[in-house]
Amino acid sequence: MTENQNIEEVAAAAAAAARPFARTSPRARAAALVAVADALDAAAGELIPIGMRETGLAQARLTGELRRTSWQLRLFADTIVDGGYLDARIDLADPEYVIGPRPDVRRMLEPVGPVLNFAASNFPFAFSVAGGDSAAALAAGCPVVVKAHSGHPELSRATAAVVIGALEGAGMPKGTFQLISGQENGVALLKDERIRAGAFTGSTHVGRMLADIAASRPVPIPFYGELGSVNPVYATYADAALLDGFVASVAGSAGQLCTKPGFLFVPADADLSSIGGAASAVAEHRLLNPGIGRAFTQRRGDVLGAEGVDVLSQGEVRVDDDGQTFATPTVVAVDVDTLLADREALLEESFGPLSVVVRYKDRDALPALHADLFPGNLTSTVHAREAELEDGSLSELVDALAETSGRVLFGGWPTGVSVTPAMQHGGPYPATTSDGTSVGTAAITRFLRGVAYQGAPQDLLPAPLQDANPWGVPQSISRAGNSTSWGASVR
Repeated sequence: MTENQNIEEVAAAAAAAARPFARTSPRARAAALVAVADALDAAAGELIPIGMRETGLAQARLTGELRRTSWQLRLFADTIVDGGYLDARIDLADPEYVIGPRPDVRRMLEPVGPVLNFAASNFPFAFSVAGGDSAAALAAGCPVVVKAHSGHPELSRATAAVVIGALEGAGMPKGTFQLISGQENGVALLKDERIRAGAFTGSTHVGRMLADIAASRPVPIPFYGELGSVNPVYATYADAALLDGFVASVAGSAGQLCTKPGFLFVPADADLSSIGGAASAVAEHRLLNPGIGRAFTQRRGDVLGAEGVDVLSQGEVRVDDDGQTFATPTVVAVDVDTLLADREALLEESFGPLSVVVRYKDRDALPALHADLFPGNLTSTVHAREAELEDGSLSELVDALAETSGRVLFGGWPTGVSVTPAMQHGGPYPATTSDGTSVGTAAITRFLRGVAYQGAPQDLLPAPLQDANPWGVPQSISRAGNSTSWGASVR
């Protein structure tokens, strides 16, 4: 079954699968994730053409995205076999504990239970049905219900069928993975007491609405929403190579990336003449769906109509007979005073191929300006000469970026998020509702909670906390007598 619109049955199946799935051994669950990855790769010839037809994204882009999706599952497989993510801690009983007798206490991270994942539109593989949130929740041992995005319904059903078939073939419980569609069904399931966490990638308006629903339940649940980000870039110079890289980052996938650089700050005397030529060389690209096309057209009009805007690349917007929007990059320039004076028109995220270049006169004013304008973003970026990076003159700016961003880049562009153990794809609000990461192996921690067992018999302890450690996971053990040496290492 790839889709079930009976929400009661969906919630019941997820709840019934929760405990059996949580108790699967790391190797069994890892094998299931690899089976899903293999099945997705094998189905590429079927899935990619559907994705191209529904989203307008190119074959090369979708091929790379599907590869990222399958290899992400394999990375999580290795993560759960290693077992370090469980953070297993064992405090052995110690009658001589310095602050009073200590009982035997053992703690680990355990799955939260069924997770509802609202799929994204702009990554029909990597942030959709089998994408990062689903992969992390499955790796954690949580059943997943995906609310399909209306922008690619056929691809969602086809992908879900592949995932469900692979999981069931690997022996995972029925109900471990399910698909629903429709806003009403998504909201109804988010309110269901059997759902224990939510995940979302999309607009600020919808994400905040869902986050408020999750928080207002009789028993609130964690909700990990990735909302909006303008990803400012600060450059101390602006040569042709830097500006070409900027345009390429803005234009990639028609600017429909959550890490697209929405603002580029450059010195006031920078020569920006090459931007127009670089932007005009970009072929038109279809936006994901008519709704996004309409929103981009409105947003573009607001920016172009703002007072004091200097148009570097007008760009074009075309709507075909099917209502699909095609666009080329629009780039404008303003000075800092104009940006501050017309912030309501200029600061909102433009989801599409549009960006704003900001000319600044005082580099030392950038940290305070950033803190004022950009309270929460997925990324912030610095482009500077090597000497400037080494002399400490940018330390205050870097500190300001780190306080307001999930990822701080040096000399690169924020688009092209790699799936790695150290990746952070999240940031302070309004970038996300709950600071965390939706990319990389640390994403698994969102769907786990700490449980401690005190004085428990060995047979009733979870396998990672038993003395025999049958799963062979890392255990941090505090032995009796250790407390008397606290603080000795710093004397």
